[in-house]
Amino acid sequence: MRMAEEIAEEKVRLGGMALANGVLVHGPTSWACAVRTDDGELHVASGRKRLLPAQRPLLRGPARLLEALLVLPRVRRSLPQARFAFQRPGVLAAMAAAGIGGRAIRETKLPPAVQELAAGALALTPALLALRERELAAYHGAEHVSIGTYENGEPAAKEHERCGTHLVGPLLLATAAGATLAGKAPRSIRRPANLVAAVGAMAAATEIFGWMVRNPEHPVAKALARPGQELQERVATADPSPEQVEVAEAALQACLELERAD
Repeated sequence: MRMAEEIAEEKVRLGGMALANGVLVHGPTSWACAVRTDDGELHVASGRKRLLPAQRPLLRGPARLLEALLVLPRVRRSLPQARFAFQRPGVLAAMAAAGIGGRAIRETKLPPAVQELAAGALALTPALLALRERELAAYHGAEHVSIGTYENGEPAAKEHERCGTHLVGPLLLATAAGATLAGKAPRSIRRPANLVAAVGAMAAATEIFGWMVRNPEHPVAKALARPGQELQERVATADPSPEQVEVAEAALQACLELERAD
């Protein structure tokens, strides 16, 4: 009986993504998205994720990120009312400009590590531009409030320790380290070396992020999380309205229904 109660109380590990008019929540095997249209109607869609068989360290992080990305086209098909932040013309233009600027930085004579740090900082511009829209920042806050409240059993803040913004610190450092190593490769294989370094940096950053979540009080974890925490508090989130939290809760409950069905 006691074991059954412990199993019943076990929390599902959830993540999420804010939309311009709603919230996408995903669990280990399922996803759900809820949006509110301009006329006030609430629409919800959900489904199973396409799982990738990668559980080894340095592979599992990129695999989970890819699984989350593969959900987006399915959300678009199942919920045409959903509005993604990257659909805005200004954000698309910023993405293109950041890509061009990043290439220009990498063609300078700066040390590889400095190039990657500068290019990485520039790559944040589209996301920061998207989050200037208060509706998106508020839905980001609603996502954190709903997931945090579910996990803790009490009202949660608009910031969350597993937010993707906390990848910023580890990713910039890992990318700089990878670029430095790739810069030492012979010029004939420099391009593939840079590609391997970029993929390796993402893999390393996700592993570091996992360690940070497991050891939140460690001084190194706090230092690495600080840039992301500042982004959350100052730019990436805003206090959501009750109606926005209701949307996030609808997505969370729809995702949990599928997860618990397993």
